[in-house]
Amino acid sequence: MPQIGWLEILAIVIVAILVLGPKEFPIALKKIGSYFGKLKNALGNFQKEINTVSEEIDVENKIDNKKDIKLERNKKDHE
Repeated sequence: MPQIGWLEILAIVIVAILVLGPKEFPIALKKIGSYFGKLKNALGNFQKEINTVSEEIDVENKIDNKKDIKLERNKKDHE
């Protein structure tokens, strides 16, 4: 994944100021920051949901394994 250095960031800022103008530039930065915040929040919520589902699956697998172990023990006891 390519990395962005300070020189590239400076070039993007200069072009943005020239295109948007000095009055609209801070407003655009605020909107971009808001979008990134929303994206970060959505990704965080998605990650929490994935972790929750993964933990639920692990618990279900542990319960199934315990049931299987009990069934095997019962079979051995009856033999």
